[in-house]
Amino acid sequence: MQPDFSKSPEGLVPAVIQDSFTQRVLMLGYMNAEAFERTQKEKRVTFYSRSKKRLWTKGEESGNFLSVNEIKLDCDNDTLLIRVTPAGPVCHTGSGTCWNEANTGDFLRGLEALIRARKENPSDGSYTSSLLQKGINKVAQKVGEEAVELVIEAKDGNDDLFRNEAADLLFHYLILLAAKDTTLDEIIAVLEARRKK
Repeated sequence: MQPDFSKSPEGLVPAVIQDSFTQRVLMLGYMNAEAFERTQKEKRVTFYSRSKKRLWTKGEESGNFLSVNEIKLDCDNDTLLIRVTPAGPVCHTGSGTCWNEANTGDFLRGLEALIRARKENPSDGSYTSSLLQKGINKVAQKVGEEAVELVIEAKDGNDDLFRNEAADLLFHYLILLAAKDTTLDEIIAVLEARRKK
């Protein structure tokens, strides 16, 4: 895949950035050949800033990087569609998109995407990143602890505590899936296959 940078006098092609999970268009940027190569190599979106006249990696100041999941080239080879997992708000204003929209969709898949982003681009001070860095044994142990706590609360009469423990277990289960490079959709596929039998 090679964009045709020669179609623009500046050697730039537009890059439409889309959230892989919510399908929302997050922003539009421009890439030259060097930005495109860096994006492919580092799996983080890097643009060419037309105002600053230099490369800039989205999130280099905020920490809200855009982790690349897929890059597609249009039929004319002069526009990119880059599907990403954002590590936070995309716009410098704090909005989910550069059109002042919330980047909402399926909450669980959004949470799954954030956990994967924390795995691929660890963030200082992130509980998720620190747990994943401790390895699969620690992640699995934490899931076991949360499951036991949920069972205990299920036998008591405090519904709020039960819901909180259920949320803790679900959250840590998603971390375990990420640690095992398994997606929620793959688990759903297994359940769907069982239902058909």
